[in-house]
This record gives sequence, structure tokens and C-alpha cells, in this order.
Amino acid sequence: MVESLFAGRIPCAESTVLDPGCGEGAFIGGIIRWCERNDVPNPRISGVDSDPRRVEAAKKRYGHCPGVRIALRDFLMEENERYDYIIGNPPYVPITQLSESEKAAYRGKYRTAIQRFDLYLLFFEEALNNLNKGGRLVFITPEKFIYVDTAAPLRKILTKMNVEELRMVSEETFGDLVAYPTISTVTKSENEHHTRVVHRDGSERTVDLPSDGGSWLPVMNGHFHHVSAAVLADVCVRISCGVATGADSIYVLETSHLPDELTGFAHPTVAGRQIDSRKGTMTLQDCMLVPYERSGKLMKETELGALKAYLKEPERQNRLKARTCVKRRAWYAFHENPPMTELLQPKILCKDIGEVPTFVIDRKGDLIPRHTVYYIIPKDPSKMEELTSYLNGPVAREWLTANCQRAANGFLRVQSQVLKKLPVPAELAPKSEGNGGFF
Repeated sequence: MVESLFAGRIPCAESTVLDPGCGEGAFIGGIIRWCERNDVPNPRISGVDSDPRRVEAAKKRYGHCPGVRIALRDFLMEENERYDYIIGNPPYVPITQLSESEKAAYRGKYRTAIQRFDLYLLFFEEALNNLNKGGRLVFITPEKFIYVDTAAPLRKILTKMNVEELRMVSEETFGDLVAYPTISTVTKSENEHHTRVVHRDGSERTVDLPSDGGSWLPVMNGHFHHVSAAVLADVCVRISCGVATGADSIYVLETSHLPDELTGFAHPTVAGRQIDSRKGTMTLQDCMLVPYERSGKLMKETELGALKAYLKEPERQNRLKARTCVKRRAWYAFHENPPMTELLQPKILCKDIGEVPTFVIDRKGDLIPRHTVYYIIPKDPSKMEELTSYLNGPVAREWLTANCQRAANGFLRVQSQVLKKLPVPAELAPKSEGNGGFF
């Protein structure tokens, strides 16, 4: 990262470098070693962190070095100077770990503080704000900013500058913390430019990133946008993740071990691991105990009968009551209320993570997909087979490969927001949607 920071623009003694969120000074040490190897005087290096212990550790290691200044400061909420170079590994802090006052303060200051933002997006924005014109930034962050909707404002900011390189590095970079890291090299310049993309398998390509805030992933993967007559959301009633009970170990039983008295509450169920992506088949061996009517209404406790007795067994009930969802719903309710009227009909299923997205049909309509399975309900049931065939075909598979997030070992992570945007042939769309060609 330090090599990228100084590539083609060697610093001098008067150059200024910042590491926001410097921790114990890893990048400060890297800069000093680079300068020693290249017989270059140290630039003026500033390290900032809001953790007193880390600041103290960084001062002990590098506070004595010429030109190094380390300060205890909140980079996001205090005024900053401008710098010629900025390098760092900003903190990855999800919105769930922030207080309401912190969320409000960040939303009032940053364009990137929208929806369920992460602090590293804000660090990116603030660092770019504090970069001198013509200056360079090198950050290592999770790759999610490349494609998630929450990061659209950051992508718009970045494409007004020169994104020189996006380097996808090993998912094992941070040990057990699986962050799918990406190193971004950005110059604060408005010149026309191309971006070099280096993938984890070592392959490279040069691309022009879209400037509308949309996902960069398709272009980075060599897939170019085409205008289609319709997308999957146009031809479906619902595209959703399966049922989250919050306690599958209690609600899901092997069908062969189901007590007779619970049969009336049981529905066959399937998890992602039970869908074979290569063969396109399902292994059906489990059932889900459902305390809901077919209308989706939660049954009264007095109506549960044998299911109530099963769930009230002390260890089971204690576990159910310990779920966070119990704060706002009955102790025996699922984590989310299932849309039973839509679930219990023929549908197309797809596991959330797999080598390739593979779609199978629940023809009977009695399967309840678990939270590791997505289900798709076409508006026109007569199109079920044709739509599934298309989804498993080369055109849809190429599009999904280009647009889906990467999970461990190169697997693809399917999400409803991506599925909804999948282009489909005009003949699969309702007649009112138009009658043009495929693209």
C-alpha cells in the first residue's frame, strides 16, 4: 500500500501524510521503512486515532521519529488539515454499534451516512475531503462499497476523482475476520481516466467506472450494461429471503422424528445446504413447526395445543424468550412473521450462497424455505417452468456471476435486491409490460 501511495510521486521532507485511525502505527512504520529503503527523507507524518491505548502505543513506537506526529482525536467529528497523501485501514463499525446520538451527528455531517452505513464509508468521505488537489489516497476496506446500495453516495464521490486502481486482496488478509478486502488507490483529480482492476485470482482489466452511483461490480467483472424489456421484479409477485424463526433448532425437526401430535403444525422445509447447486436437486428431510394460520396470522397461545406443550418445555421456552425479537412479539412467534399465503404456493427456490446460482421448483407449493433460501413467485404461474429454465441458462447465469457479491472460496452470494434487477426476456413479462426484444 505504501508502494502504491508513492508510485510515480516520491515525497519530499515537506510533503504531508495522514493515517486516520492509525491504531498502533502499522502504516507509519511502513512509510518510514519505505523512505529508508529508497533513501528519501521522511515526510511529515500525522497519525490520528480516538483510542487512547492505541495512540499511546503508537507514540512509544514512532513518536521519537523525525517528522512524526501522533494525536488523540476524533477524525470524523473534529476539524482536519489537508494532506498530500492519506493512507489507512479505517475502522469497520456497523450502524448497529453506534448510539442514536452518534447516528444523528454523522447523518448531519456526511453524505455517505445513509441507510445502514458503516463508519469506513464516512472515513473514506472525510479523507477525500482532506486530500489536497492532486493528492493521493490508498485505503484498504471491505469490498462492499463497490456494490451495496448504501455506498452509492461514496461511489458518486469517487467517480468525480481518478480511481487509479481497485485491487481485490486475499480474503485471509485479516485472519479470521472475513472482510473480502479491497485496496483503493485514488488521486484527487478531475481528469478523464480509466481504472485498473486486479482480481483475487490475479487477472486484470482496465475499466471505466459508472458515475451514476450504481454498482461497479458488473463493469469490474467485464459485464456491460444492456437495457432489457423487463427485470425479474416485473414478472414476479414476490422475491424474498425465506423464513427466519430465530430458533431453527427448536422449530425444525427431522420429519422421521416428528411426534404424531405435532403433525398438524408441521410443514416440509428446505435449507440452502439441502439444495445441490450442481445437480439442481433438493434433499427434503426436515419439517418446520409453524404457530401461524395459513392466512399468516399468529395463532393464539390457547390454540397451540400440543405445540404449546412442546415449546413450553423449560429449556426450549427459555431459549425462545431469550431472542431479541421477543421484545416486540409473542414469546413463541418467529423472528419475522412469515407471509404464509404467498409461501404456500408453487415457487422457485435458490440457495443464498453457492458455486453458481441454481434454481429449483417447489411444484406442490407446500415447502417453507428457510432463511438461507430465496423464493420467487411468478405473476403468471404458467410461466414457472420457462422462467426457471431461463434463470438456469447461460444469459442469466452470466449476469448473476457479474452482479452477485463474492463469498468465501469464490462462491456467489445471492440477494433479493440483485435478483430483482436481473434482466428477463420480454416474452416472460406480463403483456402490459411491453413486447420488445430481449435487449
